Amino acid sequence: MNVIDQINPVINMIVFGAFVVLTMAIVLRVSKKQVSSTEFFAGGRSFSGPQNGIAISGDYLSAASFLGICGAIAVAGYDGFLYSVGFLVAWLVALLLVAELLRNTGRFTMADVLSFRLKQRPVRMAAAIATLAVCFFYLIAQMAGAGGLVALLMGFSGRFATGATVAVVGVVMIFYVIVGGMKGTTWVQIIKAVLLVSGAGILTIVVLAMFGFNFGTLLDQAVANSPDGEAILAPGLRYANPIDFLSLGLALVLGTAGLPHVLMRFYTVPTSKEARRSVVWAIWIIGVFYLFTLVLGFGAGALVGPELLSDPATPGGENAAAPLLALVIGGPVLMAIISAIAFATILAVVAGLAITAATSFAHDIYASVIKNGESSANEVKVARITVVVIGLLSIGGGIAAQGQNVAFLVALAFAVAASANLPTILFSLFWRRFNTTGALWSMYGGLISCVVLILLSPSVSGGPKSMIPNVDFAIFPLSNPGIVSIPLAFLLGIIGTLASKPEADHDAKAAEMEVRSFTGANAAGASDH
Repeated sequence: MNVIDQINPVINMIVFGAFVVLTMAIVLRVSKKQVSSTEFFAGGRSFSGPQNGIAISGDYLSAASFLGICGAIAVAGYDGFLYSVGFLVAWLVALLLVAELLRNTGRFTMADVLSFRLKQRPVRMAAAIATLAVCFFYLIAQMAGAGGLVALLMGFSGRFATGATVAVVGVVMIFYVIVGGMKGTTWVQIIKAVLLVSGAGILTIVVLAMFGFNFGTLLDQAVANSPDGEAILAPGLRYANPIDFLSLGLALVLGTAGLPHVLMRFYTVPTSKEARRSVVWAIWIIGVFYLFTLVLGFGAGALVGPELLSDPATPGGENAAAPLLALVIGGPVLMAIISAIAFATILAVVAGLAITAATSFAHDIYASVIKNGESSANEVKVARITVVVIGLLSIGGGIAAQGQNVAFLVALAFAVAASANLPTILFSLFWRRFNTTGALWSMYGGLISCVVLILLSPSVSGGPKSMIPNVDFAIFPLSNPGIVSIPLAFLLGIIGTLASKPEADHDAKAAEMEVRSFTGANAAGASDH
């Protein structure tokens, strides 16, 4: 009997429905009818370091972490585990270089930091566009994962049915954000993080128990079950080109410190000390989880089989590895629970991305650029409208990206974040000479080069696993453009700065930002009313 035939859509639907009702009840309970911008965008800065750390891990551990990485390890072994290593190491960059300094110098968004000592309107516009681009790429990945997961669990087949499930996820996400704002979204993320780590931990223990708690025995079975044999234990199975491998790793390691939806979480705590504690908690939770993915990935390879996961007829493809592993070892009920946790993962992450994009548009473009900072009374209203627009766009993108490994899609979002955001963040915090021209050259240059190279890469066209497999306009050879676009963005920031004069009050602003970033004087929480 095919393992797919054991799926029970009724059980899955009941468990899914129960989770959605529970989380909606929580969102309604913590939401307020009348909210200030601080309440809607930053949850009133009312979360402690541990709470925010758990929420950060809930925001960060996306469908890519649970569904995509498990599938990638099951099929490609060592090359798949690179995602886990890259995603985890990236947090060291965020902790050492960004977290506390960002919290001290910003208020709601990344653009608050970048525009602190530069010209407000052009820099905020560039930062907002970069934020929206990163969020859109990330949302596409989550929506693609949602479509494949629900199609698998409900027994749907065909692009129309899968697309309908993507639309349902988008509608639920829009509800979470419009009603609950950052506070409701944060509590959904906290609950989801606890469920995800607990579920993955239990699944890991069960898998290890089946092999006598001997990881070597598990690897032997995964090798025996793979058509590639021992090649899954060595690099090069998926990324035969070492430059492609390096490009992916560079994007993963540097991307986190430029992800706007992760950076925005640092503004939900009252002090920079709590921001620091947040990251420490997040690193521990995320680190333990990625150790689980190593066992779950090879466990899926050993017990489910990479051939089934690679079969185009398997709903969800590689992204179905963790749910199918749960089905094999625990039957339909365990599969329903693990899948509901995966579904919770997707909902929590898309809600976080949506509120980040909406905040960036309302706070940076509407209030600061269109209204020139004169009035922010309608910021929350504009943000809610933006959530609807973003939700509709992400639904369309998620439908177009069906069949792609979500970890791979998220790696593209990391490349955009590392190219468009990270250089400007680091230059703003650590280079006194940095000016507006350098910021604009770096952000627009990094963003445009990264997106163009993605569009011209095998990720989009020319291959059987491309987003558009039937045409070929791929002239850039690498699947991930990070190795080109990230250094280019740094270089453009340097050239733009040295080729232009600093602002009139440059020295005073730079000194003020340096003091604020390292001491927390007049930090975000102190200036809220």
